[in-house]
Amino acid sequence: MRKISILGCGWLGLPLAKMLLEKGFLVNGSTTTFEKISVMENTGIHSFKIELHEDTMVGDIHLFLQNSELLIIDIPPKLRGNSTENFVKKIHNLIPFIEKSAVTKVLFVSSTSVYADDNSTVVPVTEGTVPNPDTEGGKQLLQVEKLLQNNANFKTTVIRFGGLIGDDRHPIQFLAGRKNIENPNGPINLIHQKDCIGIILAILQKAQNKEWNWNQTFNAVAPFHPTRKEYYTQKAQELNLPLPEFDATQPSKGKIISSEKVTHLLTYTFSKMLG
Repeated sequence: MRKISILGCGWLGLPLAKMLLEKGFLVNGSTTTFEKISVMENTGIHSFKIELHEDTMVGDIHLFLQNSELLIIDIPPKLRGNSTENFVKKIHNLIPFIEKSAVTKVLFVSSTSVYADDNSTVVPVTEGTVPNPDTEGGKQLLQVEKLLQNNANFKTTVIRFGGLIGDDRHPIQFLAGRKNIENPNGPINLIHQKDCIGIILAILQKAQNKEWNWNQTFNAVAPFHPTRKEYYTQKAQELNLPLPEFDATQPSKGKIISSEKVTHLLTYTFSKMLG
């Protein structure tokens, strides 16, 4: 597995592609803008402008997938604000192209939003927990997971990441100084960009063993679950930002996501504890 195609070289996909290049892989990467092509090409990524739509495909998807054994799909559904895209149809439109290519393995970047916030904070959510999404994004991600994993033409590993943070991205930047923030006692389930990449690399390392089962699902969040109020208040203080103010008049809800499968099966140690 020396050539990998990454569909979606965005906030996570681009640094992942750079790391894979450092590890000696050949990388095809996609973006939806011409402006980013030159940035990607300068790093050594063989770059393509690819756009997925519900009933059409823009770009040379055949060349993008050519000679790649592994396809990493990292394009989250755009369902915030007034956007109402059908993410399931977009992936359904992609699948025939995968089937006709050399790809035998797919890694799909999903989200812990496939699990409902149902106040079950005492019992950790594992990969054995039956997903019951309560958001449109979570519902569509779960449908896509099933669509990919039920396809007999290739094998699919699903990684359900928690809330994504990084050196240039942290929720406190949006919460600082805000008032009446809901869910103060809900636990956090976050993961740093560096650990997202580290876990993907750990999966690729394990996959070198011919006995490794590629059809798997992993929950991936840092094993650190203080309440939202505790964590975001502390982060605001550390960064000298205005403190967020929380509304405790309504019961808090949430879940604690377990990453034990990641730490045990992948023998992975989280490097970033959300500091």
